[in-house]
Amino acid sequence: MADWLPTVLATIAGILSTSSFVPQVLKAWRERDTAAISKRMYLVTVAAFVLWTAYGFLIGAMPLIVFNLLSLSLSGTILFLKVRNDRSEARAPSAASTSRREPEAARPG
Repeated sequence: MADWLPTVLATIAGILSTSSFVPQVLKAWRERDTAAISKRMYLVTVAAFVLWTAYGFLIGAMPLIVFNLLSLSLSGTILFLKVRNDRSEARAPSAASTSRREPEAARPG
């Protein structure tokens, strides 16, 4: 097998997997809606990218290092937005908890 083939495959895989986080980051950033995002899933994902990056350093695989650092920053951004939005929603009174008054009947003139 050619020496360059594993690096090319790793680079293509890294571009594809890292770019998959971009739409989620943009949507969460623009809409400030992270209700459907699982905090536990992103905690595990961030931990996995930390470990993959460490592994990349240990074996000296540059594509592994670069793309896992990029993925770590993107998934970390999503996790940050999720935590921030959850905290701000917890502080704000929800629409369901506010009491609603019935409209008053029109008084005859």
